[in-house]
Amino acid sequence: MSTVQAAHPTNKFKLAVFWLYVTLPLAWGVFNTLSQAMKLFK
Repeated sequence: MSTVQAAHPTNKFKLAVFWLYVTLPLAWGVFNTLSQAMKLFK
């Protein structure tokens, strides 16, 4: 059995910044969509 190791270990700070870069606009879009949809039901 052999284990495969990454050639470059993942930098956890860069990974956290990447996920913030992805999730913040996504969360903003979901929030805006839901707030606009709620106007239809009032």
